[in-house]
Amino acid sequence: MRFLLSFLLIWQTHLNAQSGLIKGQVTDALTNDPVEFANVLIAGTSKGEITDAEGRFELEVEPGFYSVEVSFLGYKTEKRSEIEVTSSRPVTLDFQLEPASADLQEVVVKAESFRRPPESPLSLRNIGITEIKRNPGGNRDISLVIRSFPGVTSTASFRNDLIIRGGAPNENRFYLDGMEVPTINHFATQGASGGPASILNVDFIKEVDFYSGAFPANRSNSLSSVFNFRQKDGRDDRPGMTATVGATDVGVTFEGPIGEKTTFLASARRSYLQFLFEVLELPFLPTYNDFNLKVKTKFDQKNELTILGIGAIDDFRLNLEANETEAQRFILNNLPDNEQWNYATGLVYKRYGENGFTTFVLSRNTTNYDAEKYLGNDSSTESNLLLRYNSREIENHLRVERTIRTDDWKWLYGARYDYVRYTNSTFNKIFTRIGPEDIEYSSSLDFHKYGAFGQVSRSFYSDKLDLSFGLSIGGNSYSDDMINPMDQFSPRLSMSYNVWDDLRINFNTGIYYQLPPYTSLGYRENGELVNRNSDISPIRSDHFVAGFSFLTEFDAKISVEGYYKRYNNYPFLLRDSIALANLGGDFGVIGNEPVKSMSKGRTYGLEIFYQQRLYKGYYGLAAYTLGWSEFTNGEERYVPSSWDARNIVNLTLGKRFKNNWEVGVKWRYQDGLPNTPFDPNSNLVQNWQRNNGPIPDYSQLNTLRQEPSSEVDIRIDKRWFFENWSLDVYLDIRNVFGNAVASRNLYLDVELDEDGLPVGDPEIINPNAPIEQQRYKTKLITDDEGTPLPTIGIVVKI
Repeated sequence: MRFLLSFLLIWQTHLNAQSGLIKGQVTDALTNDPVEFANVLIAGTSKGEITDAEGRFELEVEPGFYSVEVSFLGYKTEKRSEIEVTSSRPVTLDFQLEPASADLQEVVVKAESFRRPPESPLSLRNIGITEIKRNPGGNRDISLVIRSFPGVTSTASFRNDLIIRGGAPNENRFYLDGMEVPTINHFATQGASGGPASILNVDFIKEVDFYSGAFPANRSNSLSSVFNFRQKDGRDDRPGMTATVGATDVGVTFEGPIGEKTTFLASARRSYLQFLFEVLELPFLPTYNDFNLKVKTKFDQKNELTILGIGAIDDFRLNLEANETEAQRFILNNLPDNEQWNYATGLVYKRYGENGFTTFVLSRNTTNYDAEKYLGNDSSTESNLLLRYNSREIENHLRVERTIRTDDWKWLYGARYDYVRYTNSTFNKIFTRIGPEDIEYSSSLDFHKYGAFGQVSRSFYSDKLDLSFGLSIGGNSYSDDMINPMDQFSPRLSMSYNVWDDLRINFNTGIYYQLPPYTSLGYRENGELVNRNSDISPIRSDHFVAGFSFLTEFDAKISVEGYYKRYNNYPFLLRDSIALANLGGDFGVIGNEPVKSMSKGRTYGLEIFYQQRLYKGYYGLAAYTLGWSEFTNGEERYVPSSWDARNIVNLTLGKRFKNNWEVGVKWRYQDGLPNTPFDPNSNLVQNWQRNNGPIPDYSQLNTLRQEPSSEVDIRIDKRWFFENWSLDVYLDIRNVFGNAVASRNLYLDVELDEDGLPVGDPEIINPNAPIEQQRYKTKLITDDEGTPLPTIGIVVKI
């Protein structure tokens, strides 16, 4: 016992003796010239440093979480919050200071923890890596973390669909260090997004800019949101490693220097989610792999090159043993086996000049979809084949941007070019409201996209008034109706006025365009591009957003925003008589059928948001959204869309305790989403032999509504810091009380006899009648039981 006490005392003393390092460089944001004699300060303390002739600094501190401020006369003060410092690796913070306006050159501008560029003074949420990792129920998944913010609607609990301000899941765009990536989730729905797990490795991420409106002019082809993921650089002092083991996957990240001017980050991850799903007796078993790479070379102070890569391989198989409940059997009969793989790779070259910099982005991304389904999951005979699908989307991107400053004016302008190739091979037996139909075709499509953009911003009256005007135009060679880039004339205007102290009134309006999904553009019948002949056109959305924001003295932000979005030319599915905006929250493919650009929509609402950065050991989020989402039906009447959630409440509270313990809890409430009744012909034998399920009655689109849902998530972290490595062990439990969560949980299924065969319904029709008149007995079933999802994670950093 005496030996044990002595060992623990020595160990604790060893832990307390550890130290960490914060280092970096301070430069001019436009020229990248070093800023000498800048003040670097640990916020809330007297500990600081002055930058040297190369703008560099070093601060030695104990392991923990810190906020760092950098200030210098003639520049806007910048602050980075909640920087985690460990003993395993130095933290590199490179600050690029924005020049202050001419009338503020002799004043040190007050630091703000929340970014507010004049181009997007509202509808921008800046999310740090610490906020992502600690989010209760988030499990280090950015798509789950985003649900804590206002304007975000949840769909099925096992999917990561992003429904932003009532828009469809396909209305979001993602950028990784300036390179566009097609999706950020495994098992994505073609034509939309979503999936059960993120592709992004959070150990790469430095911070995320989430725009739910007021999109910058250089970010095109989006209607609901834009995500900019900024990745950290690899360490430059020695090789390092981070190993992570969670409930769903295991991953490893390597980093380090390659010579004097180059650093790298590389990671690989393999899931064992299928084992968890098998234990939970879920009817599907997803397996995924993903890879991330970043190599950065700083040739000199004026030139740098970044090589980026991200990819995923997904395999989705059915768990035929999980067939005890009606809900399990229904899912087994409807979900296909599918495989996906995707990658994005590119080069980002940045060159600084005397008054600004130029960025060149060259990239390529490819996504491949394969799916297959047999009647009764019996693949022993081809006559049982219901679906065989293969499709590939390839995009090649080139974008050039120039950012300069002349006096107090900031200018951004540039051009973009994309070459697109799309292929599709489809065989599908379906039953619609019209009757049985066999769909079989092959399609190949390639075309060019091009555009230009510009944005100018300036602050007036000692930074009390910020104004920004942007413009984007674009065209493509898909059809004669889309060639003229002026037909996608996309202006936007932002204003922000400092009414009093830290209270600002903000406004933005803009017109945005997005191409329909490639599944619609490339659909063929009899060798013809049906939708091109029907004059399919880009979707248009007009945004109006206004509100105010207030920054407190205790590192918090309060904002209130009202928004209105108006849609035109949305694809309307002729086969089902429904706007494409209602689809995308499930596995599979959307838009792969005849459409017309005739649907209209509108979403509007109010968002109230409180974001508390770490202050005296506490942090938290509070968000309330009151919103409506409506699109026209087959009679051109506005009806609630599938994402019309109305009331959404999110509350997150966390506390850091002594000895590196941390506890967080999150509560989320959401009104039930709309549902569509089943078509009376759903129980026709012909239907069930083709669809294995019911047909929605879209003449009564979204006239039903699910029950409200709520869930509580908790997270507990404990950290240890050693001389050259650190250890983080966490427990993350999603849906602690097992409440029913938001999902489409009402099914229509056929009754089965003792042998598991469908039972005919003699009360409706004589079973000896022709096949087109025969019907099965059906019943409604629900799957409204929630399941707690615990994760015990281990993160080792060396």
